[in-house]
Amino acid sequence: MTTGFVRTPASSANLGAGFDVLGMALNLFADCGMGEAPAGAQQLDQHHPGRIAFEALGGTGPMWIRCNIPMARGLGFSGAARVGAAALAVVQQEHSIAARSKEILDLTADLEGHGDNVAASLFGGVTAFVGGRAIRIPVGPTFAAASFVAWVPDVTTSTDASRKALGATVDLAAAVHNIGRSVQFVAAIATDDPAMLNGASADRIHQASRISEVPGAVEAMDAGIAAGAWATWLSGSGPTIGFMCDSTVAESVALSMPDGGHAKKLAIDTQGCRIEH
Repeated sequence: MTTGFVRTPASSANLGAGFDVLGMALNLFADCGMGEAPAGAQQLDQHHPGRIAFEALGGTGPMWIRCNIPMARGLGFSGAARVGAAALAVVQQEHSIAARSKEILDLTADLEGHGDNVAASLFGGVTAFVGGRAIRIPVGPTFAAASFVAWVPDVTTSTDASRKALGATVDLAAAVHNIGRSVQFVAAIATDDPAMLNGASADRIHQASRISEVPGAVEAMDAGIAAGAWATWLSGSGPTIGFMCDSTVAESVALSMPDGGHAKKLAIDTQGCRIEH
């Protein structure tokens, strides 16, 4: 790659009940390139998570990142930065991203501590991270044209702190509930049936404790569903609340959000990590 850069999408992880398994790529991007940082980009030092991933896969020399993914908001900033930088190292060695995608996935999942978000950022669309592998779930025309509305509160969340607050064990009934809802979510996407998303993001493992720490989150979720969204969930560890909806109601969902945050109208990114010129 003599010119150009690597573009990597943001992600919404968990998708409700699919804790540490399901992820969805979104059209906010982290762009990583080699050399001196252009205007609007940041030169990465040795402590940046992207630089660490870059060097771990053999990358050398100066590199930069330009990103419109908000940090610490549950939209996969660190995952996208790590995937993009690791892919940049691969491209620097004149290898294709696809040919070394397993190495990129293994490294970034290890650095993140979970693979649901990096799998989505690497491969695009909707993915399941299972046994160290990324399984791509087909995204049909209805969902490809749909909107993802993100309500981004004016607070941040530490993923590490959020995970430590979760219990070490899971009630059997909660586990069965989440298995069923996760299968329902995957079936809805795979069959391109938004009606099947009704209730598919209901979770009994992680969302309740995390949402309680986000002012206005429950109000936002109720308002978005009332405005016509098919489903809503806490994006990653939060604080962002995500809504899947038909594009015709995206503006209504966005306008229904409470004070204390802002809404972004996004969409599923189906391309994943790629080279741009």
